[in-house]
Amino acid sequence: MRRLLVFTLVVLSISLIFALQVDLSIIHTSDLHGNIFPVDYATGMYSDVGLAKISTFLNQVRSANPNVIAIDTGDLIQGTPLAYYYAKINRSGENPMITTLNHMNFAASVVGNHEFNYGPAILEDAIATAHFPILSANIVFEDTGDPAFEPYTIVEIPVDGHSIRVGIIGLTTSFIPNWEEPANIAGLDFVDPVNAAGRYVSLLRGIVDVLILAYHGGFERDLITGLPTEELVRENVGFELLSDIDGIDVLLTGHQHRTIAEVINGVGISQPSNWGRMVGKIDISLEKVAEGWKILETKVVQVSMADYAADEEILEMTGEFENSVQQWLDRPVGFAIGDFYIDDPFLARLADNTLMEFINRIQMEATGARISSVALFTNDIKGWKTGPVTIRNINAVYIYPNTLKVLKVTGSDIKAALEKSAEYFTFEKGEVKVTRSWIEPKPRHYNYDMWEGIDYVIAVDRPIGDRVLSLRYMGQPVIMDAEYEIVLNNYRASGGGGYTMFQGKPVVREVMLEMAEIIADYVMERVAFSATLDRNWSVGTGSVHIVGWNETIRTIAQMYEMEPSEIMKYNPDLKGLVRIPPGTRVIIYRPFLSEIPVI
Repeated sequence: MRRLLVFTLVVLSISLIFALQVDLSIIHTSDLHGNIFPVDYATGMYSDVGLAKISTFLNQVRSANPNVIAIDTGDLIQGTPLAYYYAKINRSGENPMITTLNHMNFAASVVGNHEFNYGPAILEDAIATAHFPILSANIVFEDTGDPAFEPYTIVEIPVDGHSIRVGIIGLTTSFIPNWEEPANIAGLDFVDPVNAAGRYVSLLRGIVDVLILAYHGGFERDLITGLPTEELVRENVGFELLSDIDGIDVLLTGHQHRTIAEVINGVGISQPSNWGRMVGKIDISLEKVAEGWKILETKVVQVSMADYAADEEILEMTGEFENSVQQWLDRPVGFAIGDFYIDDPFLARLADNTLMEFINRIQMEATGARISSVALFTNDIKGWKTGPVTIRNINAVYIYPNTLKVLKVTGSDIKAALEKSAEYFTFEKGEVKVTRSWIEPKPRHYNYDMWEGIDYVIAVDRPIGDRVLSLRYMGQPVIMDAEYEIVLNNYRASGGGGYTMFQGKPVVREVMLEMAEIIADYVMERVAFSATLDRNWSVGTGSVHIVGWNETIRTIAQMYEMEPSEIMKYNPDLKGLVRIPPGTRVIIYRPFLSEIPVI
């Protein structure tokens, strides 16, 4: 008996020593937005982005470990001039983003919200030519409820006569109907991702060894402190997937362009920023057991692509198409009548200018909102003068991948936003300057907004928080408790830049195309377009005069050494009055810049 026990212990020891253990690596990309080449299309400069860099990294990972699965979580085929060029200018070949992922041997991608931007034909073409499935379990046909895309895929990895079965379930944010053009999603229904995940996890958990949820959506941590709009509640799906769905091993997320690498309750969680700047690497150690494979440990890191050179094979493979894109970028697509040009960015922030008015009016037309704001993001943005305008010119003007949101706000919110913008200026010893402090020594030009659709003046010699002397809409004073619809970029609409007055405001509608594409569409549709300048706002100095007994516009003007017409310009409600009642507030305002005619 004792010999048998010893023999059994020896056998068990040997089996433990020689237990089969395997390391599986999952490479995660998301929100690539049409980036293959390491280039910033807005500036033409080198940038640490794109699939060519990722390919180098992926090849290195595969050389060290053959057990690698590459998964993308959506927003793949839209976002750069390269993607735009394929979708709208030259579709003679295969979509270069799909070609590149095919070459890199991706196992799956997920339908992102931007996959619908160019219409169903472009998406269907991508699906047809991809050597990997493009997944979404919660997008179904309206009439039947059947999946419109493959809901999941199973990848088998051979290991020493065995195989590891990896299940990948695709999920897509269900808020797409609030963003997308109805024609682009006709016949589709976007059901709750959590419910869909629960259904397919139950189906796959018993037949796979590793189960991955690949979700084009994410986490909204601002819910902890902010007031959630319906969008923010829906974007909390990432937390619900973790808390409500049992049996998942990895949660790959996207959409928010955040960088996340965590392991929570044994579940590896990844979100790799955007444009291919970062790549998620999820390493899973498995051990072969009688009933399949047991996960021993999961690690998650985000790897910067800044340290990786571009894969020359990828560059060569897509180089001809990229050359065509670059040539197209420098080809005129419209003709400007009048200058949309900024000689001095500081002066451009002191009074209405044609370039900012142009962008604001496009935002208003694209969304139907009657009030809009936009920033001159950097001092390097110049615009263009009378003559031909190229796509590169447009991308150089709108350098961020912002989309548009229409919010419902109050008049007091608009005034608070203008007061926030007015903090950009400091008035010292009779001179206006850009505010600098030891906290923020470098001016954040992108946080100063210029508005269209309202008339306002800012007096920077007044205290911060009380610099907006006049604020009018459609000829009447803005009512502080009345509601107005305004269009902003998505960054500002979420309170970005300290504009907390916009946090949690109802989202009326959205346009999910990036602004550079919206401007390009506008220019190409019209070919010729003219500069306009309504001079609806300016910055200067001023005060409020309280009318005394028997005072007139003329006597007030003399008091301040101004012309009566200057007084009346900023006090239109006084027009036609024979006598100004005592106690009336009269705006005394001097703009820094005199009116310059539009060329």
